Amino acid sequence: MDAWREITSLNYSQIKDLQNQRLHSFINTHVYPFSPYYRKLFNDKKIDPRKIRTREDLKRIPYIIKTDLITKDNPQKFKDFILQPDKEKIKRFWPKSRLLELAFKSWVNGRSVEDDLGREYRPIFMTFTTGTTNAPVAFMYSRYDLDNLNISGARMVDLFGIKSDERIMNLFPFAPHLAFWQTFFGAIEADIFSLSTGGGKVMGTEGNLTAMLRMKPSGILGVPSYIYHLIRYAQEKGHDLSFLKKIVLGAAKVTAAYKQKLSDMLAQQGARNVYIFGTYGFTESRTAWAECPADNYQSSGYHLYPDKEIFEIINPTTGEVLDDTADGELIYTSLDSRASVMLRYRTGDFVKGGITYGLCPFCKRMTLRLSSDITRLSDNKDIHLSKVKGTLVNLSHFAEVLSGIPEINEWQLEIRKHKNDPYEVDEMVVYVTPQNGANTGTLSQSIKDQLTGATEVAPNEIKFIGLEEMVKRLELETANKEKRILDSRPKI
Repeated sequence: MDAWREITSLNYSQIKDLQNQRLHSFINTHVYPFSPYYRKLFNDKKIDPRKIRTREDLKRIPYIIKTDLITKDNPQKFKDFILQPDKEKIKRFWPKSRLLELAFKSWVNGRSVEDDLGREYRPIFMTFTTGTTNAPVAFMYSRYDLDNLNISGARMVDLFGIKSDERIMNLFPFAPHLAFWQTFFGAIEADIFSLSTGGGKVMGTEGNLTAMLRMKPSGILGVPSYIYHLIRYAQEKGHDLSFLKKIVLGAAKVTAAYKQKLSDMLAQQGARNVYIFGTYGFTESRTAWAECPADNYQSSGYHLYPDKEIFEIINPTTGEVLDDTADGELIYTSLDSRASVMLRYRTGDFVKGGITYGLCPFCKRMTLRLSSDITRLSDNKDIHLSKVKGTLVNLSHFAEVLSGIPEINEWQLEIRKHKNDPYEVDEMVVYVTPQNGANTGTLSQSIKDQLTGATEVAPNEIKFIGLEEMVKRLELETANKEKRILDSRPKI
Protein backbone atom coordinates (compact mmCIF):
# COMPACT_ATOMS: atom_id res chain seq x y z
CA MET A 1 0.00 0.00 0.00
CA ASP A 2 1.81 3.12 -1.38
CA ALA A 3 4.66 3.93 1.05
CA TRP A 4 2.66 3.39 4.26
CA ARG A 5 4.38 0.29 5.59
CA GLU A 6 7.82 1.63 4.71
CA ILE A 7 7.12 4.93 6.49
CA THR A 8 5.89 3.20 9.65
CA SER A 9 9.23 1.43 9.90
CA LEU A 10 11.40 4.58 9.82
CA ASN A 11 13.25 5.68 12.92
CA TYR A 12 12.86 9.18 14.31
CA SER A 13 15.97 10.56 12.62
CA GLN A 14 14.87 9.15 9.26
CA ILE A 15 11.42 10.71 9.65
CA LYS A 16 12.97 14.14 10.31
CA ASP A 17 15.29 13.76 7.30
CA LEU A 18 12.34 12.81 5.10
CA GLN A 19 10.28 15.77 6.28
CA ASN A 20 13.18 18.19 5.82
CA GLN A 21 13.78 17.03 2.26
CA ARG A 22 10.10 17.21 1.35
CA LEU A 23 9.62 20.60 2.98
CA HIS A 24 12.49 22.20 1.05
CA SER A 25 11.37 20.66 -2.24
CA PHE A 26 7.69 21.47 -1.72
CA ILE A 27 8.27 25.15 -0.94
CA ASN A 28 10.76 25.74 -3.74
CA THR A 29 9.11 23.63 -6.45
CA HIS A 30 5.42 24.29 -5.81
CA VAL A 31 4.58 26.85 -3.11
CA TYR A 32 6.83 29.83 -3.78
CA PRO A 33 6.58 29.63 -7.58
CA PHE A 34 2.81 29.15 -7.82
CA SER A 35 1.08 30.45 -4.65
CA PRO A 36 0.01 34.11 -4.89
CA TYR A 37 -0.37 34.36 -1.11
CA TYR A 38 2.91 32.76 -0.07
CA ARG A 39 5.03 34.32 -2.81
CA LYS A 40 3.86 37.77 -1.68
CA LEU A 41 4.34 36.82 1.99
CA PHE A 42 7.89 35.56 1.38
CA ASN A 43 8.79 38.66 -0.62
CA ASP A 44 7.24 41.08 1.88
CA LYS A 45 8.96 39.38 4.83
CA LYS A 46 12.23 38.93 2.88
CA ILE A 47 12.13 35.15 3.38
CA ASP A 48 14.43 33.29 1.00
CA PRO A 49 12.57 30.04 0.13
CA ARG A 50 15.89 28.33 -0.61
CA LYS A 51 16.84 28.73 3.05
CA ILE A 52 13.79 26.80 4.28
CA ARG A 53 15.54 23.45 4.63
CA THR A 54 14.42 22.01 7.98
CA ARG A 55 11.47 21.97 10.36
CA GLU A 56 13.29 24.55 12.49
CA ASP A 57 13.35 26.92 9.51
CA LEU A 58 9.55 26.99 9.52
CA LYS A 59 9.84 29.54 12.34
CA ARG A 60 10.66 32.15 9.70
CA ILE A 61 7.19 31.78 8.18
CA PRO A 62 4.33 33.60 9.98
CA TYR A 63 1.30 31.61 11.13
CA ILE A 64 -1.99 31.87 9.29
CA ILE A 65 -5.45 31.72 10.85
CA LYS A 66 -8.98 31.31 9.50
CA THR A 67 -9.48 35.03 9.05
CA ASP A 68 -6.51 35.10 6.67
CA LEU A 69 -8.51 32.89 4.31
CA ILE A 70 -11.61 35.02 3.97
CA THR A 71 -12.64 38.57 4.91
CA LYS A 72 -15.78 40.63 4.51
CA ASP A 73 -13.93 42.91 2.10
CA ASN A 74 -12.50 40.01 0.12
CA PRO A 75 -14.66 36.85 0.29
CA GLN A 76 -12.61 35.32 -2.54
CA LYS A 77 -9.31 35.62 -0.67
CA PHE A 78 -9.12 31.84 -0.28
CA LYS A 79 -8.22 31.68 -3.98
CA ASP A 80 -4.83 33.25 -3.22
CA PHE A 81 -3.94 29.99 -1.40
CA ILE A 82 -4.54 27.92 -4.55
CA LEU A 83 -1.42 27.08 -6.58
CA GLN A 84 -1.65 28.79 -9.96
CA PRO A 85 1.13 27.65 -12.33
CA ASP A 86 1.53 29.00 -15.85
CA LYS A 87 4.17 28.65 -18.57
CA GLU A 88 6.04 31.79 -17.53
CA LYS A 89 6.31 30.73 -13.87
CA ILE A 90 7.27 27.18 -14.77
CA LYS A 91 10.09 28.35 -17.04
CA ARG A 92 11.24 30.85 -14.42
CA PHE A 93 11.30 28.60 -11.39
CA TRP A 94 11.81 25.05 -12.66
CA PRO A 95 15.23 23.82 -13.75
CA LYS A 96 15.60 22.45 -17.29
CA SER A 97 16.14 18.96 -15.90
CA ARG A 98 12.67 18.98 -14.33
CA LEU A 99 11.08 20.32 -17.52
CA LEU A 100 12.73 17.56 -19.55
CA GLU A 101 11.60 14.96 -17.00
CA LEU A 102 8.04 16.22 -17.24
CA ALA A 103 8.10 16.22 -21.03
CA PHE A 104 9.45 12.66 -21.16
CA LYS A 105 6.89 11.39 -18.65
CA SER A 106 4.05 12.96 -20.64
CA TRP A 107 5.38 11.45 -23.88
CA VAL A 108 5.58 7.98 -22.31
CA ASN A 109 1.98 8.29 -21.05
CA GLY A 110 0.74 9.55 -24.41
CA ARG A 111 -0.42 12.88 -22.97
CA SER A 112 0.59 16.48 -23.52
CA VAL A 113 2.57 18.39 -20.90
CA GLU A 114 -0.46 20.69 -20.48
CA ASP A 115 -2.68 17.69 -19.73
CA ASP A 116 -0.29 16.38 -17.09
CA LEU A 117 0.07 19.79 -15.43
CA GLY A 118 -3.71 20.21 -15.46
CA ARG A 119 -4.16 16.82 -13.82
CA GLU A 120 -1.67 17.76 -11.11
CA TYR A 121 -2.77 21.33 -10.35
CA ARG A 122 -6.20 22.15 -11.78
CA PRO A 123 -8.93 22.36 -9.08
CA ILE A 124 -11.72 19.90 -9.87
CA PHE A 125 -13.30 19.27 -6.45
CA MET A 126 -13.97 21.19 -3.25
CA THR A 127 -15.04 20.82 0.34
CA PHE A 128 -16.12 23.56 2.74
CA THR A 129 -15.64 24.48 6.34
CA THR A 130 -18.94 24.31 8.20
CA GLY A 131 -19.06 28.07 8.72
CA THR A 132 -20.01 27.87 12.41
CA THR A 133 -18.25 31.10 13.36
CA ASN A 134 -17.40 32.57 9.95
CA ALA A 135 -18.61 32.26 6.39
CA PRO A 136 -17.81 28.81 4.93
CA VAL A 137 -14.39 28.67 3.28
CA ALA A 138 -13.82 26.54 0.19
CA PHE A 139 -10.79 24.26 -0.12
CA MET A 140 -9.89 22.99 -3.56
CA TYR A 141 -8.54 19.62 -4.70
CA SER A 142 -6.77 18.74 -7.91
CA ARG A 143 -6.67 15.18 -9.18
CA TYR A 144 -3.34 14.89 -7.36
CA ASP A 145 -5.01 15.94 -4.09
CA LEU A 146 -7.84 13.46 -4.61
CA ASP A 147 -5.21 10.76 -4.99
CA ASN A 148 -3.83 11.87 -1.62
CA LEU A 149 -7.33 11.70 -0.14
CA ASN A 150 -7.56 8.15 -1.45
CA ILE A 151 -4.19 7.31 0.09
CA SER A 152 -5.04 8.64 3.55
CA GLY A 153 -8.39 6.83 3.45
CA ALA A 154 -6.74 3.56 2.49
CA ARG A 155 -4.16 4.01 5.26
CA MET A 156 -6.97 4.39 7.80
CA VAL A 157 -8.76 1.31 6.47
CA ASP A 158 -5.50 -0.62 6.87
CA LEU A 159 -5.09 0.81 10.40
CA PHE A 160 -8.61 -0.30 11.33
CA GLY A 161 -7.88 -3.81 10.07
CA ILE A 162 -10.79 -3.82 7.62
CA LYS A 163 -10.23 -6.49 4.96
CA SER A 164 -11.22 -6.40 1.30
CA ASP A 165 -13.95 -9.04 1.78
CA GLU A 166 -15.73 -6.93 4.44
CA ARG A 167 -18.57 -4.47 3.91
CA ILE A 168 -18.93 -1.06 5.52
CA MET A 169 -21.59 1.66 5.77
CA ASN A 170 -20.75 5.34 5.47
CA LEU A 171 -23.31 7.14 7.66
CA PHE A 172 -21.69 10.57 7.59
CA PRO A 173 -24.03 13.34 6.40
CA PHE A 174 -23.92 13.80 2.64
CA ALA A 175 -22.40 17.28 2.33
CA PRO A 176 -19.33 19.00 0.84
CA HIS A 177 -17.47 18.29 4.09
CA LEU A 178 -14.31 16.28 4.66
CA ALA A 179 -15.66 13.37 6.75
CA PHE A 180 -18.09 12.05 4.12
CA TRP A 181 -15.64 12.29 1.22
CA GLN A 182 -12.65 10.94 3.12
CA THR A 183 -14.69 7.82 3.87
CA PHE A 184 -16.11 7.61 0.36
CA PHE A 185 -12.78 7.86 -1.47
CA GLY A 186 -10.89 5.80 1.11
CA ALA A 187 -13.22 2.83 0.65
CA ILE A 188 -12.78 3.00 -3.12
CA GLU A 189 -8.99 3.14 -2.87
CA ALA A 190 -8.96 0.19 -0.44
CA ASP A 191 -11.32 -1.86 -2.67
CA ILE A 192 -13.88 -2.13 0.14
CA PHE A 193 -17.58 -2.50 -0.59
CA SER A 194 -19.18 0.60 0.92
CA LEU A 195 -22.74 1.90 1.08
CA SER A 196 -22.92 5.69 1.57
CA THR A 197 -26.36 6.56 2.91
CA GLY A 198 -25.92 10.26 3.64
CA GLY A 199 -26.86 9.75 7.30
CA GLY A 200 -30.21 10.45 8.92
CA LYS A 201 -30.94 13.53 6.83
CA VAL A 202 -31.14 11.55 3.57
CA MET A 203 -32.56 8.10 4.35
CA GLY A 204 -33.84 8.63 7.88
CA THR A 205 -33.01 6.38 10.80
CA GLU A 206 -35.52 3.71 9.77
CA GLY A 207 -34.04 3.61 6.28
CA ASN A 208 -30.48 3.37 7.59
CA LEU A 209 -31.39 0.61 10.01
CA THR A 210 -33.21 -1.37 7.30
CA ALA A 211 -30.19 -1.08 5.00
CA MET A 212 -27.81 -2.09 7.79
CA LEU A 213 -29.83 -5.19 8.71
CA ARG A 214 -29.96 -6.30 5.09
CA MET A 215 -26.33 -5.53 4.31
CA LYS A 216 -24.88 -6.71 7.66
CA PRO A 217 -21.70 -4.61 7.45
CA SER A 218 -18.78 -5.43 9.69
CA GLY A 219 -18.14 -1.72 10.17
CA ILE A 220 -20.13 1.50 10.26
CA LEU A 221 -18.72 5.03 10.12
CA GLY A 222 -20.39 8.29 11.17
CA VAL A 223 -20.84 11.14 13.60
CA PRO A 224 -20.83 9.91 17.24
CA SER A 225 -24.24 11.32 18.12
CA TYR A 226 -25.96 9.79 15.11
CA ILE A 227 -24.25 6.41 15.48
CA TYR A 228 -25.40 6.34 19.11
CA HIS A 229 -28.92 7.31 18.03
CA LEU A 230 -29.01 4.56 15.39
CA ILE A 231 -27.72 1.87 17.75
CA ARG A 232 -30.19 2.92 20.44
CA TYR A 233 -33.03 2.81 17.90
CA ALA A 234 -31.97 -0.70 16.87
CA GLN A 235 -31.93 -1.67 20.55
CA GLU A 236 -35.50 -0.43 21.02
CA LYS A 237 -36.57 -2.56 18.06
CA GLY A 238 -34.81 -5.61 19.49
CA HIS A 239 -32.53 -6.22 16.51
CA ASP A 240 -29.47 -8.47 16.56
CA LEU A 241 -26.32 -6.52 15.63
CA SER A 242 -23.80 -9.30 16.17
CA PHE A 243 -22.40 -8.69 12.67
CA LEU A 244 -20.83 -5.38 13.78
CA LYS A 245 -17.11 -5.56 14.55
CA LYS A 246 -15.84 -2.01 14.10
CA ILE A 247 -17.29 1.49 14.53
CA VAL A 248 -15.42 4.53 13.20
CA LEU A 249 -16.38 7.97 14.49
CA GLY A 250 -15.50 11.42 13.20
CA ALA A 251 -16.39 15.12 13.26
CA ALA A 252 -16.54 15.19 17.09
CA LYS A 253 -14.43 14.22 20.07
CA VAL A 254 -14.78 10.60 21.22
CA THR A 255 -14.22 10.01 24.94
CA ALA A 256 -13.52 6.75 26.74
CA ALA A 257 -16.87 7.14 28.54
CA TYR A 258 -18.69 7.37 25.21
CA LYS A 259 -16.87 4.29 23.88
CA GLN A 260 -17.84 2.29 26.96
CA LYS A 261 -21.45 3.43 26.81
CA LEU A 262 -21.77 2.52 23.13
CA SER A 263 -19.96 -0.78 23.67
CA ASP A 264 -22.35 -1.74 26.48
CA MET A 265 -25.35 -1.04 24.22
CA LEU A 266 -23.85 -3.10 21.41
CA ALA A 267 -23.11 -6.02 23.73
CA GLN A 268 -26.80 -6.17 24.66
CA GLN A 269 -27.54 -6.61 20.97
CA GLY A 270 -25.07 -9.43 20.42
CA ALA A 271 -22.15 -7.29 19.18
CA ARG A 272 -19.37 -8.03 21.65
CA ASN A 273 -15.71 -7.03 21.50
CA VAL A 274 -16.44 -4.27 19.00
CA TYR A 275 -13.54 -1.92 18.31
CA ILE A 276 -14.59 1.74 18.44
CA PHE A 277 -12.22 4.17 16.74
CA GLY A 278 -11.95 7.94 16.91
CA THR A 279 -10.62 10.04 14.05
CA TYR A 280 -9.29 13.57 13.78
CA GLY A 281 -9.36 15.88 10.81
CA PHE A 282 -10.06 19.43 9.72
CA THR A 283 -11.10 20.87 6.39
CA GLU A 284 -7.92 22.88 5.94
CA SER A 285 -5.76 19.73 5.94
CA ARG A 286 -7.99 17.89 3.44
CA THR A 287 -7.19 14.63 5.19
CA ALA A 288 -7.89 12.76 8.43
CA TRP A 289 -6.01 10.62 10.92
CA ALA A 290 -7.22 7.70 13.00
CA GLU A 291 -6.67 5.51 16.02
CA CYS A 292 -5.75 1.84 15.71
CA PRO A 293 -7.51 -1.06 17.50
CA ALA A 294 -6.96 -0.53 21.24
CA ASP A 295 -8.20 -2.39 24.31
CA ASN A 296 -10.42 -1.22 27.17
CA TYR A 297 -11.74 1.91 25.46
CA GLN A 298 -8.28 3.45 25.36
CA SER A 299 -7.00 5.66 22.57
CA SER A 300 -3.87 4.68 20.72
CA GLY A 301 -3.48 8.26 19.55
CA TYR A 302 -3.98 9.37 15.97
CA HIS A 303 -1.39 7.78 13.69
CA LEU A 304 0.13 10.53 11.56
CA TYR A 305 1.52 10.59 8.01
CA PRO A 306 4.99 12.14 8.32
CA ASP A 307 5.50 12.00 4.55
CA LYS A 308 2.46 14.23 4.00
CA GLU A 309 2.55 16.84 6.77
CA ILE A 310 4.44 18.48 9.60
CA PHE A 311 2.74 19.27 12.91
CA GLU A 312 4.13 21.72 15.44
CA ILE A 313 3.03 22.44 19.00
CA ILE A 314 3.02 26.07 20.14
CA ASN A 315 2.10 28.13 23.16
CA PRO A 316 -1.31 29.48 22.09
CA THR A 317 -0.71 32.78 23.90
CA THR A 318 2.87 33.63 22.91
CA GLY A 319 3.19 31.63 19.68
CA GLU A 320 6.43 30.07 20.94
CA VAL A 321 7.24 26.69 19.38
CA LEU A 322 7.30 23.99 22.06
CA ASP A 323 8.66 20.48 22.24
CA ASP A 324 6.56 18.00 20.25
CA THR A 325 5.47 16.22 23.42
CA ALA A 326 4.23 19.39 25.15
CA ASP A 327 0.65 20.55 25.64
CA GLY A 328 -0.26 23.32 23.25
CA GLU A 329 -1.97 24.48 20.09
CA LEU A 330 -1.60 22.34 16.99
CA ILE A 331 -0.01 23.91 13.88
CA TYR A 332 -0.35 22.22 10.48
CA THR A 333 1.92 22.42 7.43
CA SER A 334 1.31 20.43 4.28
CA LEU A 335 4.19 18.70 2.49
CA ASP A 336 2.32 17.39 -0.53
CA SER A 337 -0.62 19.57 -1.66
CA ARG A 338 -1.34 21.00 -5.08
CA ALA A 339 -4.55 23.06 -5.20
CA SER A 340 -5.20 24.76 -1.81
CA VAL A 341 -2.00 24.90 0.25
CA MET A 342 -1.58 25.61 3.97
CA LEU A 343 1.73 26.40 5.68
CA ARG A 344 1.80 26.89 9.45
CA TYR A 345 -1.96 26.95 9.83
CA ARG A 346 -3.13 27.58 13.40
CA THR A 347 -5.85 24.99 13.93
CA GLY A 348 -7.12 26.55 17.17
CA ASP A 349 -7.12 23.01 18.59
CA PHE A 350 -5.42 22.50 21.95
CA VAL A 351 -3.83 19.08 22.43
CA LYS A 352 -2.77 17.61 25.76
CA GLY A 353 0.08 15.14 25.42
CA GLY A 354 1.37 16.48 22.13
CA ILE A 355 3.01 14.15 19.62
CA THR A 356 5.00 11.07 20.52
CA TYR A 357 7.20 8.75 18.49
CA GLY A 358 7.69 5.06 19.10
CA LEU A 359 6.20 1.62 18.86
CA CYS A 360 2.43 1.76 19.19
CA PRO A 361 1.55 -0.66 22.02
CA PHE A 362 -1.53 -1.86 20.14
CA CYS A 363 -0.77 -2.14 16.40
CA LYS A 364 3.04 -2.39 16.86
CA ARG A 365 3.78 0.21 14.17
CA MET A 366 6.69 2.59 14.63
CA THR A 367 5.11 5.95 14.03
CA LEU A 368 4.35 9.49 15.12
CA ARG A 369 1.11 9.62 17.10
CA LEU A 370 -0.95 12.63 18.09
CA SER A 371 -2.67 12.56 21.48
CA SER A 372 -6.45 12.25 21.16
CA ASP A 373 -7.01 14.64 24.08
CA ILE A 374 -7.89 17.57 21.82
CA THR A 375 -10.15 20.49 22.62
CA ARG A 376 -11.57 21.83 19.40
CA LEU A 377 -11.86 25.48 20.33
CA SER A 378 -11.65 26.46 16.66
CA ASP A 379 -15.09 25.00 15.92
CA ASN A 380 -16.93 27.57 17.99
CA LYS A 381 -14.78 29.57 20.35
CA ASP A 382 -17.60 31.74 21.64
CA ILE A 383 -19.52 28.59 22.64
CA HIS A 384 -16.76 26.34 23.95
CA LEU A 385 -14.96 29.09 25.87
CA SER A 386 -17.63 31.31 27.34
CA LYS A 387 -18.67 33.20 30.43
CA VAL A 388 -21.65 31.60 32.13
CA LYS A 389 -22.98 33.27 35.26
CA GLY A 390 -19.82 35.37 35.32
CA THR A 391 -17.51 32.33 35.29
CA LEU A 392 -15.26 31.64 32.30
CA VAL A 393 -15.77 27.97 31.45
CA ASN A 394 -14.91 25.54 28.70
CA LEU A 395 -18.27 24.08 27.72
CA SER A 396 -16.66 20.90 26.41
CA HIS A 397 -16.29 20.00 30.11
CA PHE A 398 -20.09 20.01 30.39
CA ALA A 399 -20.25 17.64 27.44
CA GLU A 400 -17.72 15.26 29.01
CA VAL A 401 -19.68 15.10 32.27
CA LEU A 402 -23.13 14.64 30.73
CA SER A 403 -21.92 12.08 28.17
CA GLY A 404 -20.24 10.07 30.90
CA ILE A 405 -23.29 9.57 33.15
CA PRO A 406 -24.62 6.05 32.40
CA GLU A 407 -28.23 6.89 33.37
CA ILE A 408 -28.46 9.59 30.66
CA ASN A 409 -29.72 8.44 27.29
CA GLU A 410 -29.49 11.82 25.52
CA TRP A 411 -28.92 15.41 26.64
CA GLN A 412 -28.84 19.00 25.47
CA LEU A 413 -27.49 22.07 27.24
CA GLU A 414 -29.03 25.52 26.71
CA ILE A 415 -27.62 28.81 27.96
CA ARG A 416 -30.11 31.66 27.97
CA LYS A 417 -30.92 34.98 29.67
CA HIS A 418 -33.62 35.26 32.33
CA LYS A 419 -36.85 36.28 30.55
CA ASN A 420 -34.75 36.60 27.38
CA ASP A 421 -33.56 40.00 28.61
CA PRO A 422 -29.99 40.61 27.34
CA TYR A 423 -29.16 42.53 30.53
CA GLU A 424 -30.51 39.86 32.88
CA VAL A 425 -28.56 37.04 34.53
CA ASP A 426 -27.48 33.89 32.70
CA GLU A 427 -29.49 30.72 33.11
CA MET A 428 -28.38 27.20 32.24
CA VAL A 429 -30.94 24.50 31.47
CA VAL A 430 -30.07 20.85 30.94
CA TYR A 431 -32.54 18.77 28.93
CA VAL A 432 -32.22 15.06 29.70
CA THR A 433 -33.72 11.87 28.31
CA PRO A 434 -33.02 9.29 31.04
CA GLN A 435 -32.40 5.60 30.55
CA ASN A 436 -35.42 3.41 31.17
CA GLY A 437 -35.85 2.76 34.87
CA ALA A 438 -33.61 5.62 36.00
CA ASN A 439 -34.64 7.42 39.18
CA THR A 440 -35.05 11.01 37.98
CA GLY A 441 -34.69 12.50 41.45
CA THR A 442 -31.40 10.76 42.09
CA LEU A 443 -30.22 11.45 38.53
CA SER A 444 -31.08 15.16 38.82
CA GLN A 445 -28.97 15.52 41.95
CA SER A 446 -26.12 13.56 40.39
CA ILE A 447 -26.12 15.88 37.35
CA LYS A 448 -26.02 18.98 39.55
CA ASP A 449 -23.22 17.61 41.73
CA GLN A 450 -21.05 16.46 38.84
CA LEU A 451 -21.48 19.62 36.77
CA THR A 452 -20.77 21.85 39.75
CA GLY A 453 -17.70 19.81 40.67
CA ALA A 454 -16.29 19.85 37.13
CA THR A 455 -17.16 23.41 36.09
CA GLU A 456 -18.09 25.35 39.26
CA VAL A 457 -21.37 26.22 37.51
CA ALA A 458 -24.66 24.64 38.60
CA PRO A 459 -27.63 24.32 36.23
CA ASN A 460 -30.69 26.43 36.99
CA GLU A 461 -33.03 23.72 35.82
CA ILE A 462 -32.98 20.10 34.68
CA LYS A 463 -35.84 19.13 32.39
CA PHE A 464 -36.61 15.49 31.66
CA ILE A 465 -38.11 15.01 28.20
CA GLY A 466 -39.01 12.09 25.97
CA LEU A 467 -36.70 10.69 23.33
CA GLU A 468 -38.80 11.84 20.39
CA GLU A 469 -38.76 15.43 21.60
CA MET A 470 -35.03 15.21 22.30
CA VAL A 471 -34.25 13.94 18.78
CA LYS A 472 -36.10 16.95 17.38
CA ARG A 473 -34.31 19.37 19.69
CA LEU A 474 -30.91 17.95 18.75
CA GLU A 475 -31.87 17.78 15.05
CA LEU A 476 -30.16 14.39 14.90
CA GLU A 477 -31.95 13.38 11.72
CA THR A 478 -32.09 16.74 9.96
CA ALA A 479 -28.84 18.65 10.55
CA ASN A 480 -25.23 17.95 9.58
CA LYS A 481 -24.21 18.53 13.21
CA GLU A 482 -26.36 17.94 16.26
CA LYS A 483 -27.38 20.97 18.32
CA ARG A 484 -25.79 19.68 21.51
CA ILE A 485 -24.95 22.99 23.19
CA LEU A 486 -27.18 26.02 22.49
CA ASP A 487 -26.26 29.57 23.38
CA SER A 488 -29.66 31.27 23.16
CA ARG A 489 -28.57 34.50 24.82
CA PRO A 490 -29.69 37.52 22.77
CA LYS A 491 -26.88 39.64 21.34
CA ILE A 492 -26.56 43.17 22.62
